[in-house]
Amino acid sequence: MAPLSRRLFLLSATALTGLPAWAAPADLTVKTPSGRAVAVNVWKAVGKETGRILFSHGAASAPWKYQPLVDAWTQAGYSVYAPLHVDSTDHPDRANFQGMASWPARIEDVRALANDLGGPYIAAGHSYGALVALCLGGSAIAVPPEVKTPLRDPRAHVSLAFSPPGAGMGFIKAGDYAPLAVPALIQTGDKDVPPGPGGDWKSHLLPYDEAAPGGSRYALVLDGVDHYFGGGICRPELPGPVQTEQLAIAAELSVLFMRAHAGGDKAALASLNGRLSDKGPARLTVK
Repeated sequence: MAPLSRRLFLLSATALTGLPAWAAPADLTVKTPSGRAVAVNVWKAVGKETGRILFSHGAASAPWKYQPLVDAWTQAGYSVYAPLHVDSTDHPDRANFQGMASWPARIEDVRALANDLGGPYIAAGHSYGALVALCLGGSAIAVPPEVKTPLRDPRAHVSLAFSPPGAGMGFIKAGDYAPLAVPALIQTGDKDVPPGPGGDWKSHLLPYDEAAPGGSRYALVLDGVDHYFGGGICRPELPGPVQTEQLAIAAELSVLFMRAHAGGDKAALASLNGRLSDKGPARLTVK
């Protein structure tokens, strides 16, 4: 029988497919130095808090569209803090942040939230949000001159990146991910093909490929998984079917990774490294 954490996750992911779309109310508001208000959804850990996750959602998405992951993390003892970024279709000021204007705004969002948290956290994200999480962990993506660099926040102890963008996808250049300075888990799937001609799912592994060896950087490739886990995260309006089992595996391994490398749990580290494999359905490698 699957572990309790995975059974709870499967129930959550299955239930999500039948829920209507609604936006969760903001539980916290932080302000950027310019005075812009940032709404933050907060899900508290179930039981004793093990750690805090700063989660950045995908482009045009919203925090509430990641409920299966949030449920898995809170059940594992993590509190989740997720800002609503200006590119979200739920954001009331979206029209004022078109195109690349959302990039510096996202940096402002997470900096304001990290300052409000005031202590160590796990930087996590999906797609556009995975880029944010990796920058908090040390990757050096180009920003407008008015944005203070480096983007690295020493309070971010690890990066958890679901399907980050690769080179040629927007504004990322070869070498930008190389300065990654923290342990990281980078996830993709063999159906996670970027739009446009010549798209290759392996491009999402660029942060893993460019990171220096010896820093506990993991790559997770899930068989049959696309960018949204079939609508399990980011875009619940998709027809599916939700890739529930694969999403449960990703959540389970993310918890082991966080416990091992953000929490110093030796048993979790042994369990995580015991899952290393170059064969499906979950190909996990480390460098």
